[in-house]
Amino acid sequence: MGTQQQEPHGKPPSRRSRWWLLAVIVVVIVLAAQGIFSRHAAHAELERDADRNSVQTVEVIRPMRAKPSQELILAGDIRAFSDAPIFARTSGYLRNWYVDIGQHVKKGQLLAEIDAPETDDQLRQARADEQTARANYTLAKTTSDRWASMLKNNSVSRQEADEKSGDLLAKQATLNASQANVSRLAQLASFQRVLAPFDGVVTVRNTDVGQLIDAGSASASRELFHIQDATTLRVFVDVPQNDARLVHVGLPAELLMNDQGRRKFEGVTVRTAGAVDPVARTMRVEVDVKNPAGDLLAGEYAQVRFNLTSDDAALMLPGNALLFRPEGVRAATVDSNGRVKLVPIVLGTDYGTRVTIQSGLTGDERVIVNPPDAIVDGAVVRIGKSAPQGSKAASEGETSS
Repeated sequence: MGTQQQEPHGKPPSRRSRWWLLAVIVVVIVLAAQGIFSRHAAHAELERDADRNSVQTVEVIRPMRAKPSQELILAGDIRAFSDAPIFARTSGYLRNWYVDIGQHVKKGQLLAEIDAPETDDQLRQARADEQTARANYTLAKTTSDRWASMLKNNSVSRQEADEKSGDLLAKQATLNASQANVSRLAQLASFQRVLAPFDGVVTVRNTDVGQLIDAGSASASRELFHIQDATTLRVFVDVPQNDARLVHVGLPAELLMNDQGRRKFEGVTVRTAGAVDPVARTMRVEVDVKNPAGDLLAGEYAQVRFNLTSDDAALMLPGNALLFRPEGVRAATVDSNGRVKLVPIVLGTDYGTRVTIQSGLTGDERVIVNPPDAIVDGAVVRIGKSAPQGSKAASEGETSS
């Protein structure tokens, strides 16, 4: 039986096995490195996203400079050039009326007659008293002249002559009082004829034949007639304080009537109050408009358009670019380093969607639109896009004005 040879224990592995082991180690190292790199890249991406989200993106605009000549449209109150209620100045009963509403009258035309017999009787009595006073005055004058002549011959004493002279003065005063009373009652009697004070149209008639008429003022009695002269109309406009200095006497104006298809009527500024109302902060302005054909009616509402010219054109911002803080109005601007700067500004005229800026801006700033209330000085922001100059809101406000 032959002997069997056995391989010795602890034989080193073959070259092929070592290569397999090395490949496995390399794969493990590559997978580990890839995992570490992917986690590092994801972390870096998260950090970049956090940085991007921490910096707010804003939209900015440039302040818009107003035109040197701009339109100002305000509400106007149309009134007749002459407007008067007609009251009675004597009491009695209405005898006749001769005009009714809508009728054109001339100055001095008879409107109505009042029957006032008591006034007539008082006038006759006053004239009788005047005749008595005149007779007494004539007698006193003759007596005084006679005694003055006798005083020259020492036929009477000076005391008696002075008494006759004093009696003459008293009789003259009584005559003057009687004449004044006659004149007063004569004028009162003349008011029995109610006359038109100016050319115009009767707009109200509040009386009829037989009605009791009480003389008095507007608070104590009812008006008999109301007359308006609308051939020229007064249009009253309240101009805001910021534009008051640009409105002057002689400035042309246009009336826009919405109920007549935006029909235009030419007018001219004839008066200004010359002062600003301390409550409303507006100045009352009167514009006169010729109305010979009666196309306009007193009491109507109209829009009045002025073309204002200013040597210093103001800057404008939309209302959504303003920050109202307890310390005042601010505009949030962005500097060249992307940091916010809150600039204090002074507002001018408010046109609804846009506001003029009196001071605080130069026109070169980048102003944030719709700034958040929590924005502070020095905050870092990213400019997403720049709106057109003045922004859409401002351009809409320019069109609407």
